Order: sequence, then structure tokens, then C-alpha cells
Amino acid sequence: MTLDARTRPVVDTADHLTPDAMAHAQRHLTRKAIAELSHERLVQPRPLPDAPGFFELEAGASTYRFHAHRHELQHWVIDAWSITRELDGTIVDLDVLDLVASLHAELGLPETLVATYLEELSSTLASAAWKRVHRTETVQDLLEADLPTIEAAMTEGHPAFVASNGRIGLGLEDYRAFAPETGSDVHLVWLAVRRDVAHLSLGEGLSEESLYAQELDAHVRAGFDERLESLGLDPRDYLLAPAHPWQWDHKLAITFAPEVARRDVVPLGPSPDAYRAQQSIRTFYNVDRPERHYVKTALSIQNMGFMRGLSPRYMRATPAINDWVHDLVEGDEVLRGYRFSILRERAAIGFTGGPYEQLAARTPYQKMFAALWRESPHDRVGPGERVATMASLLHHDASGRSLAAAMIAASGLDPADWLRRYLDAYLAPLAHCLWKHDLAFMPHGENLILVIRDHVVERVLMKDVGEEVVVMGDRPLPPDVERIRADVPVPLRRLSILTDVVDGFLRFLSADLVEEGVVEPGTLWSVAADSLHALLAEHPELAEAAERDDLFAPEFEHSCLNRLQLRNTLEMVDLADQADSLLFAGTLVNPLAGHR
Repeated sequence: MTLDARTRPVVDTADHLTPDAMAHAQRHLTRKAIAELSHERLVQPRPLPDAPGFFELEAGASTYRFHAHRHELQHWVIDAWSITRELDGTIVDLDVLDLVASLHAELGLPETLVATYLEELSSTLASAAWKRVHRTETVQDLLEADLPTIEAAMTEGHPAFVASNGRIGLGLEDYRAFAPETGSDVHLVWLAVRRDVAHLSLGEGLSEESLYAQELDAHVRAGFDERLESLGLDPRDYLLAPAHPWQWDHKLAITFAPEVARRDVVPLGPSPDAYRAQQSIRTFYNVDRPERHYVKTALSIQNMGFMRGLSPRYMRATPAINDWVHDLVEGDEVLRGYRFSILRERAAIGFTGGPYEQLAARTPYQKMFAALWRESPHDRVGPGERVATMASLLHHDASGRSLAAAMIAASGLDPADWLRRYLDAYLAPLAHCLWKHDLAFMPHGENLILVIRDHVVERVLMKDVGEEVVVMGDRPLPPDVERIRADVPVPLRRLSILTDVVDGFLRFLSADLVEEGVVEPGTLWSVAADSLHALLAEHPELAEAAERDDLFAPEFEHSCLNRLQLRNTLEMVDLADQADSLLFAGTLVNPLAGHR
């Protein structure tokens, strides 16, 4: 709320929160909720015997009816137009909050967390309404778009999580300033942090001087030095750290007030460069100088099952882990053949002083003050190439058309040929990493950057390596990389592909392309199998590992994401022991099995 010239309160009217926009958001999220909760076997819609293709779901006093198609992997595609809600014999408006609240016991949502989860759903609805009003790009508009434009245009968030845009902590002005879909320019806050209460980790070949020289022009650094000197401080006693403007305003200047007062932390000013928030919300792309690093910052808001902080202790080894993975990938002839590579997290900085870091219990207060720098894809793009987040393949515009379908049409390729090039770039390298190196990533849509030429995927760049990568074998690791080793039972190793890739991403892509008439049912799975068979045919030395981690098994354990978030929407898994945090709901029939 602001004041006008006569000091009367001026209330933000939130003009995106209209009946029409909210009705559309409610229909969209109700559709997704029923589909994904059915996929995870939390609800069981009943077929209507006298109406082929129609189903019914009881939720408290309400009855939902809808028309749906069911695809492989128990994937539901519900026709949004068909959903009705009946209450006391009367058709009433859809209400996803009422749906979840009525079913919370069946969903495994603890009574103490129902309100928190409903708040995340409300925030997701608000975001959907804003996008409905303000994001009018068609998929044709995005065919030649650059990375920041595509990131802002995404309307879905995570394809599986129902409460995917929770962002508890952001106000209305914050939303407009920092939400990825607004496409707003953000100027990060630079802070000076006294060396004896901070730790800067640097990747191979990078020095403190070279890092700061790349990220800040000389006159900017000189201005920072002058600021410190004006306070009687020696710039040589300080490291430089970027922070999210919201984090500085709401957390660092408050929660770390004593440290700021005694000049352990000194605000220096905003970044001259403009950044844009990526879909992961706390990661920023430099739009003024795209050759400069991505910057990932701590952001103490609650979003999709976690407080989105960054742990200085956890990130200390991040550059070393990234260098190790980079060297492994670049040294592998097969991965070089696929042109698979990673965007390294090159440096990390965290505040290590103060009372919070000294506490034995792990709390969100220890994740408030840290940042990292990740390589930008800008220098990886050649003439005629562009980059886009892989999540964009699942994007649908207001007409319901997917960007993947538009890309296939624009490429002029047969859809199966287009899919083969994409899966050779994405699926086959990940399978090779599993079979050859016991190495698994978290390869969901937002963690992959596609390099595209003539609307065809040429290769992929893997990111978010430090927090997500895992080695599941007993191969030797350097001491500062040992953190990524995990003791994963053999039956669960294959889930790094079958859950994270097949069920977590390709399930949606396959259904989209079938529903739009681009491919026949089963086409994507046949092409995926061909890609894996080609890898094994060219590298028979992988056969034993491929038999152990069998991606063609008849079925696999059904690991469920929404069940995790519903169980504890504040912290859905223990990042230090993710395998033991998983929740399963029986098994899924493997769509690759028929192509052994």
C-alpha cells in the first residue's frame, strides 16, 4: 500500500484477480489436481457406466464429474471443459481448495498443515490468474524467442506438483517485482561480508579476483571500495556477495541486524546489471550481460515443499563437486559424442558467523545468507542456435497448443525423427551416466537447457549439479566430493531414469503429442527404446550394468511427488538422505518394457 499526495492510502486493486481469470485458474488447477492425485493413487475416480469416458469423484459433500483419457503410466488427461461440481443437487463453481480440504485425510495431509497447503494452492491460483491476464504469447510467438522470454512465458510451473507456485512470503508488490512470469528486471543487492565470518569456494582455475572482475565492472568495484572506506573500513577485509532484494529487505537487514550494525555485513548498493528470475525463482539470468554467470541466491520463502534457502555449509563443496562431474563428463568419449555437458556452479559464498551457524540443530535460519555463481549458457550457443528451458516443451498457450507440437511442425521433420534427436540428446546420455558411472542427476524440465537449431534439439546442458547429483556406487571420490555418494538399493537405482525422466517428464510429453494428434500412442516410447538400444549396441560393455539397472523392466516402483509434499509441505524430503524420504504407491507398468 502506498500514499498519494494527500496521504490517503492507495490500495493495490490486484486487477488480475477477476471472476473470469479466477474461474479459469480454478478449472485449470482442479483439472491438474484430480489428474495427478489419481496418477498417485490418492483418489480413485469411478467410471460412469452410462457415459463412456466420463468419471466421478466424491470429495466431501461435492461430486466432481469429468471426461478423461488415460494414457501409459496411469496418466490422466482430463478435458477441462467437462469438469462439473455438484453440491446438494446443484452445479456450483469449481473450488480446488474445497476439493483438497474435503479430502485432506485421504491425501495424507496432516491436520496441522492443511492451512499451509491451502495457502500454497491459493498462491498458485493467484499466479495462474495473473498469467491468464498478462501472458498472451502463443506458442508460435515463442518459436524464435530467447531464454528470458521463454522463462517468463511458462504458465504451468512443475508439471506434477499441484501446489507448484506457493511462494509464501511474497506480497503483491513482491510478486510483480520478482515472480518469473512477470518478466521484471531485478537488480540484486551487493553486500560486503567480512572475511572472518564468510567463506568463498572457488572452482578450478577461478580466483577471487577473476570472479569479481567478470561479474562487476571496474568502476562499480571502485564505488564499492569508496563506500567501505567512507565508513572507515578496509575493502581488503571483505568479500563481495550478491543477495536477493527481498531477502535483504525482509531477512538479512532484520535477522542479521547485529551483524549489519557492527559492519560484519555492509550493504553496498544494487547491481547495475538487470537480471531476470528463472522458473526456479531464486536463480537469476543476467539480461544486460548474458555472458556473466547465473546467480542463485537464498530466498526464505516457502515454495513447493521447501523453504528456498541456501546452506553455506552445504554449498562449501559445490564448486569442487561441479568440477569433478565436469571432468568426468568431458573425459567420457560417449558423452562427448552426444555433446552432453553441464553448466558448472563455479563459486559459492556463504555467511558462516553469528549465532545461527553455531546451533547444532539444522534450521532455516542457517540457509538465509548464501549465493552461488553458475556458468551461463550464453557462450555455449553457436550461430543459428538458441537455448530454452526443457520445461518449455510442456508449455501450453491459451489455445491449448503445446510448444513441443509447434516446434515439431516448424522443424519439418517427421515427429518420430524429431523425438529421436531429442531423446538422443537427453535420455541416452543420462542412461549412459547411470550404467557407466553410477551417476544420476535430477533431470527435470527446469534443470535442462536445450540447445536448438531450426526448431530441433541439438544437445542439452545439465544444470543444478551441486545440490542434485548423486553417485550410487563405491567408485573412489575425492574427499571434498564424498558428500554426493549415496547408498541406494539396486531396485531403486533405475528410478533415476524411470521416475525422474520417464514418469516425471516424458509421461507428460507423450500424452501432449498424442492428444494433439502429432504422434500415435506408444510412438515416444518406441523411439525412446530405440535410442537406448542404439547406445547398448554401440557400447556392449554396458550390457551388465544395463541388466542390473534394467530400464526395460516390466514395471517399476511408483515414487510419488505430491505424496511427499502433502506429508510435509514445509520440508518434503531430507536433502541429505533423499532415497529414504521417498514415498511409493505400488508399481507402474513400464512403457519401455514392450520394446525390449
